[in-house]
Amino acid sequence: MNLTLTFRPSLLPENSLIHQKLDQPIIRRHKWKWKTQSSTITMALKKPRIEGVSESLNEIASQNLDHAPARRRVRSAFIAAQQQLDHVLFKMALPDIRLEEWYETNSKGQQIFCKSWLPKPGVRIKSALCFSHGYGDTCTFFFEGIAKYIAAAGYAVYAIDHPGFGLSDGLHGYIPEFDGIVDNVNEQYVKIRARPEVRGLPCYIFGQSMGGAIALKALLKEPREWDGIVLVAPMCKIAEDMTPPVPLQKVLIFLSNIMPQAKIVPTKDLAELAIREFKKRKMAPYNVISYSDKTRVKTAVELLNATKYIESQVEKVASPMLILHGAADKVTDPLVSQYLYEHASSSDKTLKLYEGGYHCILEGEPDDRILTVLNDIISWLDSRCSAN
Repeated sequence: MNLTLTFRPSLLPENSLIHQKLDQPIIRRHKWKWKTQSSTITMALKKPRIEGVSESLNEIASQNLDHAPARRRVRSAFIAAQQQLDHVLFKMALPDIRLEEWYETNSKGQQIFCKSWLPKPGVRIKSALCFSHGYGDTCTFFFEGIAKYIAAAGYAVYAIDHPGFGLSDGLHGYIPEFDGIVDNVNEQYVKIRARPEVRGLPCYIFGQSMGGAIALKALLKEPREWDGIVLVAPMCKIAEDMTPPVPLQKVLIFLSNIMPQAKIVPTKDLAELAIREFKKRKMAPYNVISYSDKTRVKTAVELLNATKYIESQVEKVASPMLILHGAADKVTDPLVSQYLYEHASSSDKTLKLYEGGYHCILEGEPDDRILTVLNDIISWLDSRCSAN
């Protein structure tokens, strides 16, 4: 199953790749390569068929997405099909939201996909909200509806796809250096804060799952650049029962130095754990440019190191902070959000736990819960931007 949204990959290998239910395959694509004297042999498993779309779209979705041009072609082909999904985030009537998409070349020469959602003309913009998406995800699927809803409340919402994810350049699913993603976030949002519609206004960073770790580290690196932080199910500390044993960590570090891009760290099928409503879970494959293969070795090591660093630095988080987490989340432990809330030095911090909520509280919950979480974000922002 093509997992999307904001999932943190399991860093613990499984003993078997066939432990899942047969109707929920965990693998969208796997490759095996053997070096021979004359050639490299590649075997690929065909992606499961996406229900409800044509054979031609399924054929488009089955192509290799390692590089950004292919991901861009696939995204363009699926826009219409995504917009027809029976999901509250696609069905909300929010007219006159101003949309813009563009690419920025970052300091490493990579083309970074950027998007904005602004209130309709004549509505005063209260502040800028800058989004950091989760592992494997993009800002062009469910986040579209989230951004439109917040923009309709008077906020300028901006988002980027991290290098290696979504429509931005970079090997798909590959994080050679976590700080590289963090620095790119700060680099791109410095440019965005200079845009005329938000110049001089407060600016908040908004991170989801792995994007929460990125947002926290971006804030720690440049605390004066941000007026506050909003976190949804943040990946800021690995729970004790999810932390790989030290010998395994050493093996991963060793392998990351000799075969960093290899996809050999198995991931669990987290759909049932992350998306509470079955109907919404069935829509996940429509996020066709998400990364759902086994985790690349270097990526796994970088994520582990990032959480260790953030855990050691949480007391330095002094900015206004809103943390939202599903109380039944089995992907990122809500006790970790409690830990962040208790240890951050901020005098303005709020933690909201949603009873029965899974990991994807903004995408996979009943409609009324999704709207509640969105309105909680807007209310928190409103109470801090009312003076502007």
